[in-house]
Amino acid sequence: MVTEAEAHRHGRLYVVATPIGNLADLSARARSVLSEVALIAAEDTRHTSRLLSHFGIHTPQMALHDHNESTALTNILRRLELGEDVAVVSDAGTPLISDPGFRLVRAAIAAGVDPVAVPGPSAVTAALSIAGLPVDQFTFVGFIPSRDEARQRFIAELVEERRTVVAFESVHRIAATLAAFADVLPPERQLSVHREMTKQFESTYRGSAADLAAAAAAGEIVMKGEFVLVIAGSADQAVERHAVDIDSLLGVLLDELPVKAAVAAAQRLTGAPRNRLYQRALALTRER
Repeated sequence: MVTEAEAHRHGRLYVVATPIGNLADLSARARSVLSEVALIAAEDTRHTSRLLSHFGIHTPQMALHDHNESTALTNILRRLELGEDVAVVSDAGTPLISDPGFRLVRAAIAAGVDPVAVPGPSAVTAALSIAGLPVDQFTFVGFIPSRDEARQRFIAELVEERRTVVAFESVHRIAATLAAFADVLPPERQLSVHREMTKQFESTYRGSAADLAAAAAAGEIVMKGEFVLVIAGSADQAVERHAVDIDSLLGVLLDELPVKAAVAAAQRLTGAPRNRLYQRALALTRER
């Protein structure tokens, strides 16, 4: 716990949210903080320079990104210990949300500095607010894994996730991701795909995974910019229907059949997604 005396002895570390596209979304408080601190730690100083220039802010910057965070935080902590205020920003949105800054905040807390949030834009909450899907419970998973094994595991787990899921995806993989979702998600699982949020050519596409995969294949989804996916959670009854004795059924089938044949038979009997059955069959085979 940071005492009031300790807080006054150090400078303040401000975690400042910046626009995800529309520069008008930078709050008055954020502008004031960025103008008044001694230093801005930015994910990409060239990117942040454009934002600062737009608002006539001339505060010095230093880079803080994944490749230099260990060395940069030593310098920043020294500045804080000298009583200087520092702001940390990412290229877009709220720092630490799939962006650098976590190690700095942890190190600052350990050094007796109590970080101050300057809240504002976030692609996660922005997408949730207009997706038209349940938001009483949700989980944010960051970028969808790019490696095949991790990606398959993520998609298999998605089948049983009851909460709304928010994920980031790159323009290079969005079509393949939607196609993979279409293979395992039933038509009642709705998705909302958001492209270039708050920017001039912002677009939103809604529908089932199969609908959106077909739209992407047909060129109806513009393959440019940043993507945020919001995926509805599974209905309880669907989870229960697919979960009933699947391991037991696969166990019996694997006693008599190769993995692919056992999975095919289990899918015909249960109607459960093939990808999920395949992952469970592999896990059971490894356990044996």
